[in-house]
Amino acid sequence: MADTHPDGSTGTLVVGTFLTLDGVMQSPGGADEDRDGDFEHGGWSVTYWDEVMGETMDDQFAEADALVLGRKTYEIFAAHWPHVETTDDPVAAKLNRMPKYVASETLDSVSWTNSTLLTDTVPTAVESLKAKRQDVILVQGSHDLLQTLLAHDLVDEFWLWIFPLTLGDGKRLFDDGAIPAALELTSAETSSTGVQLLRYERAGELEYDSFAVDAAVEE
Repeated sequence: MADTHPDGSTGTLVVGTFLTLDGVMQSPGGADEDRDGDFEHGGWSVTYWDEVMGETMDDQFAEADALVLGRKTYEIFAAHWPHVETTDDPVAAKLNRMPKYVASETLDSVSWTNSTLLTDTVPTAVESLKAKRQDVILVQGSHDLLQTLLAHDLVDEFWLWIFPLTLGDGKRLFDDGAIPAALELTSAETSSTGVQLLRYERAGELEYDSFAVDAAVEE
């Protein structure tokens, strides 16, 4: 376990992702983002965009201090955002200048400005990063990376945008890595197109009870 701050605190690891109602997060922004598994529904989020979503996206990236990405998401971002004019695009400006940490077993180097390749195992690297940075670390996309982070209970918050559609197949956020965990809803907003913009914080362990009638009470 990485050493924490003297007061015991660490940075906040946030998962930000677009989801369909049936939990799919694969390839929301375009047909060729991720065709793994012969996925044919790429670009499913684009037609739902409105002003509220744009403003919320700007606000969320303004909160983030650093970015953690898996290889595929890093390559998608690195091929796009450095070429976007940043004068009137606060998200592009923030992404291009903020520290970026890339988890990959295949890349030898990363060239996007302020990018660093993580060399430890994902759990060790992310724990160390949280202890070192003491700020908001955002994970965007990065399905395979997320499964590892979820399995090791490293996620502190979820910023989930749930779109009013189902796809039936595709990579899901809570796929192979989810563990039992309680969450607290801290913010909820709805776009004009019916997209739910939700924020959850990790809230300890699950509590169990039963709706079964207590026999002793009946007597």
